[in-house]
Amino acid sequence: MKILIQGGRVIDPQSQRDEIADVAISAGKIVAIGQAPADFHAQKTISAAGCVVMPGLVDLAVRLREPGHEHEGMLDSELAAAVAAGVTSLVCPPDTTPVLDEPGLVEMLRFKANKLNRSNVLPLGALTRGLKGEVLTEMVKLSEAGCVGFSQAEVALGNTQVLQRALQYASSFGYTVWLRPQELHLGKGVAASGALATRMGLSGVPVAAETIALHTIFELMRHTPARVHLCRLSSAAGVALVRQAKADGLNVTCDVSINSLHLTDVDVGYFDARARLSPPLRQQADREALRQGLADGSIDALVSDHCPVDADNKALPFAEAEQGATGVELLLSLALKWAQDSKLPLSRALASLTCQPSRVLQLPSGSLSLGSLADVCVLDPQAHWQVTPSALRSQGKYTPFAGYELPGRVRCTLVGGHVAYQAA
Repeated sequence: MKILIQGGRVIDPQSQRDEIADVAISAGKIVAIGQAPADFHAQKTISAAGCVVMPGLVDLAVRLREPGHEHEGMLDSELAAAVAAGVTSLVCPPDTTPVLDEPGLVEMLRFKANKLNRSNVLPLGALTRGLKGEVLTEMVKLSEAGCVGFSQAEVALGNTQVLQRALQYASSFGYTVWLRPQELHLGKGVAASGALATRMGLSGVPVAAETIALHTIFELMRHTPARVHLCRLSSAAGVALVRQAKADGLNVTCDVSINSLHLTDVDVGYFDARARLSPPLRQQADREALRQGLADGSIDALVSDHCPVDADNKALPFAEAEQGATGVELLLSLALKWAQDSKLPLSRALASLTCQPSRVLQLPSGSLSLGSLADVCVLDPQAHWQVTPSALRSQGKYTPFAGYELPGRVRCTLVGGHVAYQAA
């Protein structure tokens, strides 16, 4: 179909384009930005006056809950939530049931996602069989099935020799290893170590749980030409270590979640299970360091850490409640809020959601350029909305941002040149 997106402010952080222009799309690709070709006759015109036309969002952390956890989320509901939020590509971790450690499971997930014709689903394969941290998976076969990297998800890898072998094996094929930096034994608490956790009687997760893991990863990387992506940094000390590792030339990237970027341990409130998250919310100094790290590029991407949880698993005492919160529908608005709070240009916020996560994936998405796939988001930056859990499209309704008023509403999302979502 030929589509003309008319009169919008086109912002492409990768090319630093920022202008009022039309975007012409044909056969799923962008054929013109500015003046459409003379022989271009649009079959559908989308008015973008007063709106921002930008690349579709690339979210590096979205749990779809299929297979195995359909009571908490399904591909249909979670991908509907994603496109309504402008997310055109998303990475899902391998901690499903069964674990994504066999090519057939990966192929089935991608087949079901493709049939829905919404966001592009990019699975991570399990780094070890069953995520048990003992035997490496057949990474080559998983990669051929469509995996974009290999991960232990939330399961800490306690055996350093297995991690070393995983890095060596992955690097020989050019694969990226995705790791959540957490030391196995120190990371078993339910809240960030500090005065608040002590006062509330909650078992703590010290910053050392993150920094010890980072030191281990970086030391192994110094002796292995591995490429590592660090998932969801949570501390000021962690940001400093990543900044130094990059300065030393290590091939490392990292991300931070919307939760850690905006909230602190104080938001746990009176044992509010909506704030039972992994990594746990830390202190204000950590939050400010994370914000600064994202602003200066030390942190490469902002992620939703979308993890829908059902009512039964949240309606438990704080320490027993399931970790996680719904986030994909909040990602863009919370990025805009961060930019406003930090007095950063809009393009900087959008870069952390588009071209920068695409670089992590080493994929050509996340930009608007002639000939590129038409993954496009049309955003009304002046609109505001209140986070009402019951109105979220995700099957998971629990978020620590309930009641917040946030900027920005997605008016239209195109995936591969077809309209995957359009606001009423």
